[in-house]
Amino acid sequence: MIVDKPNRGPREGDVITIKSYKHDGSLHRTWRDTMVLKTSENVLIGLNDHTLVTEDNGRRWVTREPAIVYFHKKYWFNIIAMIRDNGVSYYCNLASPYVLDKEALKYIDYDLDVKVFPDGEKHLLDADEYAAHSKKWHYPVEIDRILKAHVKILVDWINQGKGPFSQGYVDVWYSRYQYLMQQRLNDRR
Repeated sequence: MIVDKPNRGPREGDVITIKSYKHDGSLHRTWRDTMVLKTSENVLIGLNDHTLVTEDNGRRWVTREPAIVYFHKKYWFNIIAMIRDNGVSYYCNLASPYVLDKEALKYIDYDLDVKVFPDGEKHLLDADEYAAHSKKWHYPVEIDRILKAHVKILVDWINQGKGPFSQGYVDVWYSRYQYLMQQRLNDRR
């Protein structure tokens, strides 16, 4: 008798690819080799460190610093905490909740971004790109309503230092990454 094994998602220490798409289904950007730090029913936390990124036009570049990535299946945003010498900066994408398949973690990027500087200053970015793409791809009114509501949730998280916006969160997950990397080095010896 053949028994199919249940499809398991990635586990701590696994490496995955992340792909962002635009509303029309076109591939926007790909990140290779994101290390998974935690998965749960709704959340995936990972870390990029000198990760290869490929843009939709084929241009490639490598991330400059370690960055903790946070994805949620119920929130219309994802969060990148970039660990820099002058403190933690955040880049938050307004995006669909993620899906995960055998190929990659995937989401739709809805153009709007919130950047948070180490001193807490916030900037809403790419509103013009959102307006242009909204017209070009006919974003449904419901998507617009959801994104506006989730910008408010995101800003509340930022103001309250909730989850990824807490220094403790960054410290815990970056330490976990360093531990896992050390374990890999020890296993190779």
